[in-house]
Amino acid sequence: MCGIAGEINFKHEIDLNVINAMSETLTPRGPDADGIITSECAALAHRRLIVIDPENGKQPMSEGVYTLVYNGELYNTEELRTELMKKGVKFFGHSDTEVVLKAFIEYGERCVELFNGIFAFAVWNRKTRRLFLARDRIGVKPLFYAETDGGLVFASEIKGLLKHPSVKPVITSEGAAQIMLVGPARFVGDGVFRDIRDLPAAHCAWFDENGLSLRKYWELNAEPHYESFEDTTAHLRGLIFDAVKRQLVSDVGICTFLSGGLDSSVISAIAAHEFAKEGKTLDTYSIDYRGNRENFKASAFQPDEDAPYVTEMAEFLHTNHHNIILDTPALAEALDDAVFARDLPGMADVDSSLWLFCREIKKDHSVALSGECADEIFGGYPWYHKPEVLHYDGFPWATSVPERGALMKVPLSGAEAEDFVRKAYRKCLSEVSYLEGESPDDRRMREMFVLNLQYFMATLLEISIIKGNRGHFAVFL
Repeated sequence: MCGIAGEINFKHEIDLNVINAMSETLTPRGPDADGIITSECAALAHRRLIVIDPENGKQPMSEGVYTLVYNGELYNTEELRTELMKKGVKFFGHSDTEVVLKAFIEYGERCVELFNGIFAFAVWNRKTRRLFLARDRIGVKPLFYAETDGGLVFASEIKGLLKHPSVKPVITSEGAAQIMLVGPARFVGDGVFRDIRDLPAAHCAWFDENGLSLRKYWELNAEPHYESFEDTTAHLRGLIFDAVKRQLVSDVGICTFLSGGLDSSVISAIAAHEFAKEGKTLDTYSIDYRGNRENFKASAFQPDEDAPYVTEMAEFLHTNHHNIILDTPALAEALDDAVFARDLPGMADVDSSLWLFCREIKKDHSVALSGECADEIFGGYPWYHKPEVLHYDGFPWATSVPERGALMKVPLSGAEAEDFVRKAYRKCLSEVSYLEGESPDDRRMREMFVLNLQYFMATLLEISIIKGNRGHFAVFL
């Protein structure tokens, strides 16, 4: 997890004190190194958490007229490096940062279509005076921006933008309505604060003296599925193994989350197997709460206690397991820190739990793999299976819209609140791709996956910001 920030301004001189302040806010994302590069009309800043190639991965990274600041992980680094070397491109290290920069120089904006990874980056061309911004297909890595008088500022976190005098911490009525009515999600591309935008997932953008232009470079499309069950199983297994093994590439130690559930157990099993090949033991981490055994109550989202399954899996995999115990007062005390890390209201105790959990893990590890977001992709939530929620005409995690509207400082009527949410909901459904002739149930399931991908999963990915403030945590997708 790294942090990037910068400003382009064609009208006013850039204040380096402001750029330094923006960079300073991102220190928890990148505590190991920092740098700032300036040129006419531009200043780019980077905060680095060192994972690969400590010496040759320094940023900002420049070559010729190009300067890059990058936050991410590229899982097909070696394949791209090989292809670029065939074209005569020379490399001086083995970082993915260098591959990203040289791929951009070679392929231009088309490079994002070749990347297998999670990323947010900016490239400034001082000759053409153009800035290129890009974000990964799912939106794992954050990238916020705001247009200013004569320019544009960007940063990995909202709090970075708010260090710029042109960006004010003003919540509009629409922003407040998003928090109250759609929360913990928010509208795609909206930063809630006035003038702050979020570069949407799977988008890239150019900014120059003519302004900002965005382009969507990838989208989901419905396609017929012809594989047999056996072939599908084998194909999916191969994809999961490949995804996990690619994320085990690091020059620093790696651990995994282990809740005892299917997602984290599969990841831990693959990682433990790969570690064993090298004669190493995997470190796994779980979280529990003081008094949980005596007071646990089953719910649709948590039908069983984690602890028995955690113990069984850790023993089966022969991992070096660490169980972090949290107490309720600590969770309450950490709420302010968790909200500050996220920059927006989120999932309350979930956020503070992760903040405290990751603070403990960071004492020994800088990289961890989690099973975050598997429920969205593999249909693990109750709303995929309960008919009354599956077919609810709205966001399934926000079914009490009129009641939420009534809690606002300026209360909205039930009709007003539902109309506000309905517009966003309908816009999301308009982007769903269907197959001709499929059943209503199949159509609805496609809609549910897109709703979760664009809205609810984005909320969980933002939790990686919270994790990032105590270390770098690779989200498994």
